[in-house]
Amino acid sequence: MNNSLRGIGLLLVALLMFSTSDALGKHLIETLPAIEIGWLRYLAFVGVAVAMQLGGGRRHLWLRTHHPRLQFCRGLGMTVSAVCFNASTHYLPLADATAIAFLSPILITVLSVPFLHEKVGLRRWLVVAAGMIGVLVVIRPGTSAFQPAALITLTSSLGWSSAVILTRKLAGERNSTTMLWSGLTGFVVISALLPFDFRFPSAFQVAEGLAIGLFSSGAHYLTVLAYRRAQASVLAPISYLQLLYSGFYGWLLFGGIPDAMTLTGAGIIMASGLYNASRERRRRG
Repeated sequence: MNNSLRGIGLLLVALLMFSTSDALGKHLIETLPAIEIGWLRYLAFVGVAVAMQLGGGRRHLWLRTHHPRLQFCRGLGMTVSAVCFNASTHYLPLADATAIAFLSPILITVLSVPFLHEKVGLRRWLVVAAGMIGVLVVIRPGTSAFQPAALITLTSSLGWSSAVILTRKLAGERNSTTMLWSGLTGFVVISALLPFDFRFPSAFQVAEGLAIGLFSSGAHYLTVLAYRRAQASVLAPISYLQLLYSGFYGWLLFGGIPDAMTLTGAGIIMASGLYNASRERRRRG
C-alpha cells in the first residue's frame, strides 16, 4: 500500500510537470518557431540523459544497443510527438490539445495488432471506436468550430503511440541507454531542421525553452519511478488528471475555458481509456 501511495504521489507530480512544460511551450510558441523550441527542449533532454548516465558512476556514455534502428525510430516518434504537440498549441486551447493527445492509449491498442501481434477482441475494438468518436466530438470536423491544427495534435498522438510500441519491443535494453538514444536522435534531427526556421532568441526565451526540456525530462523520469512502485491499473485513472491541470493552466495563463463539446469529447475519451485499462487489468489478473 505504501508503495502504491508513493507511486500515486510521484505520478501526480509528474503530471503537473508535464502540464507545466506544455503551458510554457504554448507561451513560447507565440514568439519562437516550434522547431527552435524543440531544439532547446532536446538540448536540455540530452543534458539530463547524459547526467543520468555519468551520475551512475560510469566514466563513459553507454550507447551500445542490439536494436539501433528501433532506438532511432523510437526517438524519431518522440520528436514528432513533442514538436507537433507544441506547434498545435499555437492554434488550439491547451485543454483541447491535451484532450486530443489522450487518444494515444487507443492508438497503442490499434498499433499493437500489426506490430506486437496482440489479439484485440470485439469489446476493445468498440472501446477504440468510442475513443475515436470522443476525438471527433472535440475537433468537430465539418463545422465552423473545426481547427485544422487538431490534425497536428493527432500526428503528435500517433508519434507518441509509435514510440510506446517501440519501447515495448526494446524491453530488454537499458532504460538509460534508451533515454540517451531518444535524446540524441531528437537533437540531431531537429538540429538539421533548425536553420530553415530560426529566430535569434533572447536570454529569457532560451531559459524558458530549457525549462520546458527540464520539466518534461523530469516528468518522464518520475513517471518511470511511479510505475515501478504501483500497478498500471492503479495509476491509469490518475493519468487523466492531466486534463484538469491543462485546463487550469489554460484558464489561468491564456484565458481559455473548455466549452461543452470539448468537455463531452474529453469525457468520452477518458471513459474509453479507463475501460480499456480495466479490461487489461482483468486480462492479466
